[in-house]
Amino acid sequence: MSALRFVLRAAPDQRLDLSPLTADRLAGLDTAAIEALQLQTGRLRVTVGDVFRVHPGDAAHIVFEGGSDRFDRVGEAMRTGFLEVEGDAGQQAGRLMAGGTLTIRGNAGGWAASGLRGGRVEILGDAGGFLGGPLSGERTGMRGGIVLVRGKAGKRAADRLRRGLVVIEGDAGEHAGSGMVAGTLVVCGAAGSLPGILMRRGTIVLGRPAELAPSFVVSGVTPLVFSGLLARAVDPVSEIAAGCVRRALARYAGDMAVLGKGEVFVAV
Repeated sequence: MSALRFVLRAAPDQRLDLSPLTADRLAGLDTAAIEALQLQTGRLRVTVGDVFRVHPGDAAHIVFEGGSDRFDRVGEAMRTGFLEVEGDAGQQAGRLMAGGTLTIRGNAGGWAASGLRGGRVEILGDAGGFLGGPLSGERTGMRGGIVLVRGKAGKRAADRLRRGLVVIEGDAGEHAGSGMVAGTLVVCGAAGSLPGILMRRGTIVLGRPAELAPSFVVSGVTPLVFSGLLARAVDPVSEIAAGCVRRALARYAGDMAVLGKGEVFVAV
């Protein structure tokens, strides 16, 4: 059966909350019922039918034909299925996902994959700040799952990461991996200042030299055997990241300003 498709009628004139449009929430609904669903907005009452032409299909595979940086919370809390956005997405795409696959064939706004628990989020363009990070008032960021950004990411990617894997094939902004508790972050391009600042545990791999905080301690060069094992784990997610990992890496332990059991590997 073909995918359930949402064809954008026109560029939205306000922010739209698309969190109701996931396989979990749409299962068993016919086209008329889907079109009548109300979307939370900032001003006017808007239904799905006002924004999209709905083409019937299997709700386990959802496609948005046309994207917008005003499409917020795409795929939020989804537990199963496939969801594709053929364009950009707004804030908090994939937030609190527990399963399934979200693919954004454009750029994503801030807090993409925030609080991710499982599943996979792939962004073919760039990601905004706080990729995988917590919202204000929350103590931890991602708790599982996989995030892949083909482009670059903004500041504080993988902020307070607790579990899971974050791969950025391009550059990352300042303070990538800040406050990490566990998990793995790979940045293949250049990282901004102070990656891993205040990290307690976890692993960060940087494809280029970076400005680390002085509270990181040099602890030798990583054996190629370890790099190869790490590359094997990363390879199913990104061949580019696997190539970045599969070489000699200088190891730094830290952040000694806190618990100090994390590690940052930097290409030499």
